Amino acid sequence: MKNTYNIITIGCQMNKADSERVAGFLDRHGYVAVGEAMLSDVVVVTTCGIRQSAEDRIYGIIPRIKKKNPECKLVLTGCLSQREDVRRRLAEYVDYWMPISELPNMADILAIGVMQAKPVGPCEYLAIDPKHQSNFNAFVPIGNGCNNFCAYCVVPYARGREVYRPAEEVVAEVENLVAKGYKEITLIAQNVNSYRSPGEDQEVDFPSLLRRVNDVAGQFWIRFSTSHPKDMSEELIKAVAECHKACEYIHLPAQSGDDGILAAMNRKYSSYYYKGLIRMIRSYLPDVGITTDIIVGFPSETKDQFEHTAQLFKEVKYDMAYISQYSPRPGTAAARLKDDVPKAEKKKREEFLMGILRETALENNKKHIGKNVEVLIDGYKKGSLVGKTRTSKTVMVGVSQGIDTSDFVGKFIEAKVVKARDFGLEAIYIRKL
Repeated sequence: MKNTYNIITIGCQMNKADSERVAGFLDRHGYVAVGEAMLSDVVVVTTCGIRQSAEDRIYGIIPRIKKKNPECKLVLTGCLSQREDVRRRLAEYVDYWMPISELPNMADILAIGVMQAKPVGPCEYLAIDPKHQSNFNAFVPIGNGCNNFCAYCVVPYARGREVYRPAEEVVAEVENLVAKGYKEITLIAQNVNSYRSPGEDQEVDFPSLLRRVNDVAGQFWIRFSTSHPKDMSEELIKAVAECHKACEYIHLPAQSGDDGILAAMNRKYSSYYYKGLIRMIRSYLPDVGITTDIIVGFPSETKDQFEHTAQLFKEVKYDMAYISQYSPRPGTAAARLKDDVPKAEKKKREEFLMGILRETALENNKKHIGKNVEVLIDGYKKGSLVGKTRTSKTVMVGVSQGIDTSDFVGKFIEAKVVKARDFGLEAIYIRKL
């Protein structure tokens, strides 16, 4: 009987992409995926250390798995795999600690119980063919690591310095996916904007890579994430505008609207610079969807400084924002600062920004009423089709009786918007594209 495996993924798109490569690796080494960790021979947990809430999840999940399935080999990878305090806390439950870059050596761990000292390049694991969870959208990592060392962030310590895949390797993966019928390709890295192809293709930066992916034959959308404002260039914005497969959607984390807090965060830009980028983006892409990340309650953040972030929300009019309450992360520069904004105040600030966001998002969405939009369908809900627009807005699409929608998932359709909600649209089906 073949050995079985189960993968639990916590965190960001990059972690999901990493887990898909772990799955691909295990499949090719004769393991069979099962849906229940408690019944698995091997359990892999891909961890996230960006927020305390994500870290806390593993302290509940891992002991529970090992107690109910003591014979399994439990492998911990991801952002927390090299944290000494995490290793001490989970030592009795975790069998193998594996930095994701060591994935090419995983067979040795499972076969003989030790990690062989085989040299592995920090980006080598990205060449492993993934086993995608979806059959129509896929994350394609273009690199790994980060050089920015934002004061609150563990990524440079957890994943190391930036390394990137050769452009030809990225394009080949996209070509393979499109040939299989994939309709949405998301290029991902901790900072896609600083991409530079290694080796002979060093002249290929991210705008150039985007254009090469756009030239791949087939009907599909291109998205990318995440962008750092200090590296967002006019050349990239221009490339998005000119590449017809690139979606009119930009995720641009601001983190704060106050210059003092931005400096304390080591973000390397000002609020004035950030707002200038937004104006430039909208000059090239008038109907663009813009989303952001924000941290409230960073150490020493005053009410006046928070008000600058609230003002940023009012000026930019985001379509969506991922707002988090600051929590200190071990090993980061900010962890040495006093976490002096009370929990209740952090929650209050988060809720205040959400109130502004709901108003601006609804205002933005109302502009789509009466317009026809292209939608990629990803499921069904309450008798309607559910999908996303090129600008990453969720749409519920009503369909007339008599139209067979059984094969619509993973397909493009045209729909007419008839109603706007704060974080979504309602539309009626027109035709299949």
